Amino acid sequence: MLKILMNGCSGRMGRVIINLVKDMDNASICAGCDISLPTDLDIPVFKDIEECNVDSDVVIDFSHPSAFSDVTAYCMKTTTPLVMATTGLSETQVDALSNAANVIPVFHSANMSMGINLLIELAKTASAFTEGLFDIEIIEKHHNKKLDAPSGTALAIADGINSALKKPKTHAYDRTGYRKERNDNELGIHAIRGGTIVGEHTVILAGRNEVIEIKHEAMSRDIFASGAIKAAQFIKGKPAGLYSMQDIIKSK
Repeated sequence: MLKILMNGCSGRMGRVIINLVKDMDNASICAGCDISLPTDLDIPVFKDIEECNVDSDVVIDFSHPSAFSDVTAYCMKTTTPLVMATTGLSETQVDALSNAANVIPVFHSANMSMGINLLIELAKTASAFTEGLFDIEIIEKHHNKKLDAPSGTALAIADGINSALKKPKTHAYDRTGYRKERNDNELGIHAIRGGTIVGEHTVILAGRNEVIEIKHEAMSRDIFASGAIKAAQFIKGKPAGLYSMQDIIKSK
């Protein structure tokens, strides 16, 4: 039985994970942490993760970047594997995850969806195969409440594509400020915000007289919660190191 400590248990994603785990017979939420101290959850809840005295096999963090230091410090102190699912981390915090991975197993992906990470692998293969022949553009769509643009996932897709190319391309976010033909070295990234779109990412490879599109559409936030649970199951028992959804895909 996998015992999960849910940091950010009162948040939207924390509650989705708790509800999904309720229906599982090989995992349980042993405790939660949240500054709001919810009273409607049937688990021990601590305001500060340092106060948690419940043994767990793994910590899933779906909270806020401001909680990053406390969560990583707790996991390193207790040698508990960490699934860092919180988005919006700074470069300094991402670097700190690498340092923590010298002590404990750390799982971190820009997007916890298995489908998105499969899209990245497919886009890498297609981009490498068509390098020099096709232009590459990324379009991402999200709800009108999303604060950042482009999405971290779109940037992760772009980084994945560049890692597969012999000559990495430069991100192009806006073409309104100049009038000239598209540069062959551009990788266009475009953000759309509207309504209640959960998340949609499309990679377009446009060649001469033909276009290839690789698309992923999130129908529900459950896919991110499900991915975080899969990550927790994956890193239990793993040696210290930095893991991602690509490791799960490769293990298949």
